[in-house]
Amino acid sequence: MSSNPVQIVAVPGIGRIAANDDLAGIIAAQLPSTTWPDGSCGLHDGDVIVITSKVVSKAEGRVVRADSRDDVIGDESVRVIATKRTPRGDTRIVQTRHGLVMAAAGVDASNIEAGLVVLLPVDPDASARALRASLADTTGCTIGVVVTDTMGRPWRMGVADVAIGAAGITVLDDYTGRIDDFGRTLEMTVVAVADEVASATDLVKGKLAGSPVAIVRGLGHYVSEEDGPGAAASIRPLDQDLFTLGTSEAITEGRRSAPFARRTVRSFTDESVPDDVIASAVAAAVSAPAPHHSAPWRFVVMRSAARRASLLDAMAAQWRRDLSGVDGYSDESVERRLRRGDVLRTAPCIVLPFVDLAGAAHEYHDEDRTSHERDLFMVAGGAAVQNLMVALAADDWATAWISSTMFCADTVRATLSLSGTWQPLGAIAVGRAATAPAERPARDVSDFLDYR
Repeated sequence: MSSNPVQIVAVPGIGRIAANDDLAGIIAAQLPSTTWPDGSCGLHDGDVIVITSKVVSKAEGRVVRADSRDDVIGDESVRVIATKRTPRGDTRIVQTRHGLVMAAAGVDASNIEAGLVVLLPVDPDASARALRASLADTTGCTIGVVVTDTMGRPWRMGVADVAIGAAGITVLDDYTGRIDDFGRTLEMTVVAVADEVASATDLVKGKLAGSPVAIVRGLGHYVSEEDGPGAAASIRPLDQDLFTLGTSEAITEGRRSAPFARRTVRSFTDESVPDDVIASAVAAAVSAPAPHHSAPWRFVVMRSAARRASLLDAMAAQWRRDLSGVDGYSDESVERRLRRGDVLRTAPCIVLPFVDLAGAAHEYHDEDRTSHERDLFMVAGGAAVQNLMVALAADDWATAWISSTMFCADTVRATLSLSGTWQPLGAIAVGRAATAPAERPARDVSDFLDYR
């Protein structure tokens, strides 16, 4: 690799560019007056010409009148990655048709007459190839061309120029497999050469200096006879991106997929469930709808192993009496059914949900309406239970809803010294899943719909 110093100079006298101007000819005309530190002028083999995309767009007629810049941004975008509201208005980070992710789709209203905006070139790589071919014909030099635009960077303040079009220059230099000075093999180092060239030249071109073209000398080892793959090679494919979804998309996808993340899990690790995890899930639970603007939900978290065992033993005794004495099941059958509740004994945490009808349910003089009123609150309780389990699943906590407390309400209330107005809604085992739950087979929605 060459050890020559890298030099960068701005090409003077470019002036204002308009539609259908011969940009390559204008640049070529100014090369003889482009002076290098050693006093020489012009272009050499191996030089890289770096051009701000705005002048490329102007020459290609990519200037449009815009009554609404937002409408133009929408037309130039294929998806919205994120939106941030600021005192100066909304900033949208979008993906353009080129695959670039940037603010406002590169639509630029600066340094242009009022009411007009400049769009990015339709195909920046094609623009770079055309400029390179024309300049090579005029100068007889083997050169590279980079077309740049300004972008912000994730997790970094400020903006920098990057390559959005390139021809005749190595865009990415893959160091994978090379050996460093300590004998270690590099595994994941790919240098964005074209982007580094773009950023470096912006220090010479500037934003307000009126110098949209610069030349880089000293990188001839990156310049080739062939045009190469262009700056499109720098765009990371979505299937290789750790951040495939933008903020807006991620929020939307999270809302849409949250209910499907819940699975019934009966085998847990020993990891304990922190109090703040339960509190956060209960906060989601109590956002459920309820009759009469009430808040009837109550949750008992069984932290004490002794109290949990006492409750489950009392419940099991009643189940055993009911199954054998009322239903007539054999001892073997009774024990098999009781084992289904063992998850409540082994889970790191169990949460007992209730609805409290005291002061919330309306009183009626007939049994039918009283029963319907109770049903209203049980539905509200079910909504809260679902909210709680979905919220836990969103944080990668597994659950199993076990209905058992509903079959021995009096026993539960007596064992826990609860009011007779508390209606149990089962028990929820909570913990980290010992193994990944199986995928749930898709259900045909038409089986559950009846349009009238």
